[in-house]
Amino acid sequence: MISAPTAAADPAPDLFGAEQRALDAARRACHSPGGHLPALGELAAHYERLLRESRRLVQRSDRAERHLTQLNARLQEMASQLEYRASHDPLTGALNRGAVIEQARRCLAQHDIVLIVLDIDFFKQVNDTYGHPAGDTVIQTVVRCLKGLADGQAVIGRVGGEEFSVVWPGLTPVQGLALGERLRQAIEATAWPAPIELAVTASVGVSWNARGGTFEQAYSRADQALYRAKRQGRNCVRMAD
Repeated sequence: MISAPTAAADPAPDLFGAEQRALDAARRACHSPGGHLPALGELAAHYERLLRESRRLVQRSDRAERHLTQLNARLQEMASQLEYRASHDPLTGALNRGAVIEQARRCLAQHDIVLIVLDIDFFKQVNDTYGHPAGDTVIQTVVRCLKGLADGQAVIGRVGGEEFSVVWPGLTPVQGLALGERLRQAIEATAWPAPIELAVTASVGVSWNARGGTFEQAYSRADQALYRAKRQGRNCVRMAD
């Protein structure tokens, strides 16, 4: 099957089309029978040089504009990268402590929230036994686990070395406690890659917080519940009073 020829792209319009037509008319007048006009010919030559220089200036301007557009796009990309790095943990891609606090305050201004503080049990043993790369793997896997359960509905952050926070708006206290238990079970059930053979578990503290409260109060209550979970044997969930 023979395809139809594609139409040629229309040439870019000449910005100096009218001027070029006037120059061509002047040349024709100079070369027409009985049209020996030295002054007009000299004027046309000067005009032609001006047109060439004007076209070169326009081309340079176009190149400069394209270059500036590319630079602007690059600057916007760099600004986005800097903004991301300022608000995210480089190891896991989760929000960092400052960004979690900011997001939690925004949520509290509009919703009741559940705030979960989660800490990996005996994390130092993982680093001491298998090395820091293995510890990094555990931290990254825990964050993936939290994000998988949150399914985009919650704020996930790494607020310390092996400590994480989950901010989930709109849940009831009962739902918050159930969520903490699901997170704990998911971490406990995770299959860890070699060489990690130690059981990895987490202690979880949960606080329910009414709209209009402060982040400091919400975090303090969840943190107290977390320490109660640690004192009571770890690998468990405790709800703030």
